[in-house]
Amino acid sequence: MGRRRNASPVRAAAAAAAMPVPGLQVPPAAVVPTTAAALPAEAGSTGIALLLGLMILLAPALGVPNEEMLQDTLKSIVVAFFSLGAAVAFFWELRRQATPLRWHAGVWLPLLLCAYALGSMAWSQVYLAGVEAIRWFLFALIAWLTLNTFSRERMAGLALAVHAGAVVASTWAVLQFLVDFGFFPQGPNPASTFINRNFFAEFAVCTLPFSMLLLGRARRSGPAALLALSNGWVITAILMTGTRAALIALWLQLLVLWPLAAWLYRDRLGWRGWARPARWGVLGLLLATVLGLGSLPTGNPKIVEEGRGNTALARAFTRTASIRPGDESLGVRMVMWRATGRMIAARPLSGVGAGAWENDVPLYQPDDAQLETDYYVHNEFLQLVAEYGLVGWLFLAGLVAWLLRALRDTLRNQDEVARAEAPWRAVLLSSLLALFVVSNVGFAWRMASTGALFALCLGALAASDARMGLGGRLGAQALPWRPSRSLACAVAAALALALAAWISQQAAECERKLVRATRMALTITASGRPNDPQWAPMKTEMLRLVHEGVDINRHYRKITPIVADELARWGDWKDAIPLWESVISSRPYIVAIMTNIARGYLSEGQVDRAAEFLARAKAIHPEAPSVLSLEVLVLSRQGRDAEALARAREVMAQGVADFDLLNAVYLLSRKQGDLATAEKALQTRLARWPYQVLPGLLELAQLQAGPLGKPDAAVATWRQALARLPARERDRVLSQVPAALRPQVESQASLPDR
Repeated sequence: MGRRRNASPVRAAAAAAAMPVPGLQVPPAAVVPTTAAALPAEAGSTGIALLLGLMILLAPALGVPNEEMLQDTLKSIVVAFFSLGAAVAFFWELRRQATPLRWHAGVWLPLLLCAYALGSMAWSQVYLAGVEAIRWFLFALIAWLTLNTFSRERMAGLALAVHAGAVVASTWAVLQFLVDFGFFPQGPNPASTFINRNFFAEFAVCTLPFSMLLLGRARRSGPAALLALSNGWVITAILMTGTRAALIALWLQLLVLWPLAAWLYRDRLGWRGWARPARWGVLGLLLATVLGLGSLPTGNPKIVEEGRGNTALARAFTRTASIRPGDESLGVRMVMWRATGRMIAARPLSGVGAGAWENDVPLYQPDDAQLETDYYVHNEFLQLVAEYGLVGWLFLAGLVAWLLRALRDTLRNQDEVARAEAPWRAVLLSSLLALFVVSNVGFAWRMASTGALFALCLGALAASDARMGLGGRLGAQALPWRPSRSLACAVAAALALALAAWISQQAAECERKLVRATRMALTITASGRPNDPQWAPMKTEMLRLVHEGVDINRHYRKITPIVADELARWGDWKDAIPLWESVISSRPYIVAIMTNIARGYLSEGQVDRAAEFLARAKAIHPEAPSVLSLEVLVLSRQGRDAEALARAREVMAQGVADFDLLNAVYLLSRKQGDLATAEKALQTRLARWPYQVLPGLLELAQLQAGPLGKPDAAVATWRQALARLPARERDRVLSQVPAALRPQVESQASLPDR
């Protein structure tokens, strides 16, 4: 068959989409199409759709049954492997075809963030920027593969995969709520496989539009009943979490979006063909599942201790009613949001660098802050603008403009294609709206499962734009393609998959070593005898593991400092210092860790090194309590006793006191004859650190009986100390009491036997 010489590029693209011809070259200057007929059909096979469906099913459903890998690390591995595997299969299938592919302006949005992240590696935190670049690349890849794979007929399969993933994840949460199912390690319960219940609830609530459309499309009573039961199951699991952002998104869907969509698209849904008893039966089964399961009391003691309701319904209503401006949780977020606002004001165009919020936030906290409030802003929009600057604004503006246009086209277009697309577009827009609601008080985009769902929604919406012929520079377009490109991309994707396998292995090994070391450290501390020789072999193994983990990746800010803190509690400053310094090399502005390092150097007699870290900490937060107390300690060790004591009085007058500071004040004041200050320092230490009360009482009694000349107070203090001792040890303490006071101490009412 010959081709006409005057065939336009648009017709060539349309012909290639309708009847792929091996070796056909699409003209590189193809005109941007504006009609559905001119846009290519889906190039991805059912197998590609299956891989993407398995990704969104398995990522939320699977979890790690121990603490040796972070839950989201496993989910990130699942998302990376399935998305890259789908890319390899996709390009391999096209290696002998010149079929034009689809492109959409929306795919440029994550690629823009990826490009910025790569660029910011040159001037910002390299590791964090690299992680962000990978994240946005995978996001764009998932969206693009979805654009080129999911036809309207395949959308039901995608919805079923999303629903199945939510159901399995909800099953773990329900079991954790009802019977304290402990297979998966958790933080706040019930967390399913997500470690934190907020992460689970934020994902689950975004899946509900897919689940409800499946129910509305059901043609037979059996599948409809099963979907009603499973939807009620997921809804109740969300109620069990008591996560308020997810509850707001749930009420918005339940009271506004679902009724509106059911009415607008009633002619496209299967429920209109049900008999009236079947309609009421399905609705009744859904309500019965929520009311019945939601009324069962929890069997999880950790949930009972929270006092927020012992049933799913009680928790949901209690937590919804607790939403108010003065809420403690919101107050903590406000601290982070204000710091982020200062960050945006300081770097409005360039941003601080991709992923660098957690690195730079100490610079924008109040001067008396010493700890980061958290590792994320708990507001995706603020964090995006703070890190990406103008590029972040462009992303948000482009995304909002696209979604508003999609909403307009969904409601306004009345032709047959648009009516057929409308229910699915409503699902995608509803899911994205739920995601944006929870993203205002969380970091859902950064979680692997929720981020993958975000990318799938955008890709599916872009595919719907293509089917509706919504083209132009800001819409869907034909992408000229050649077999050589497919082969090159298949090889690149395969190499990326191999790299992902290596990174995953390294991450798993690093986390295993660090978590094992942390568990050992906490076990030794819990014994109450951390310096007992029996722990020497475990300490050796712990140090080996933690150093091997740091050698693999020194950027695990959340885990490594735990081991260092425990070492310091045991007095092993020498081994604690290198671990803290490995964190500071990655996160250079954390004042609390700087002051810990300085105290370690003081204990090792390296006063000059301690002074260096004090200067660094003062440059960031000069009024932080740990900095103020460290300044006294450094002045004292430098031999500037009078200056140190004067500074100590100022610091204590501000209400600042830590254990080391009070010990230093006691020694300094005793040395300089300020006995009143020495007594106050001991009494403050006794009040704030009761586990040190016995040695403190004995020391205070000696001070009162001797230099202070307060015998009556000394007798009372010794009596307090004796009351805390077993009977067999009292004679030893009584022997230390001056002979003149011993009869008064012994003549008091008899002490209880211990």
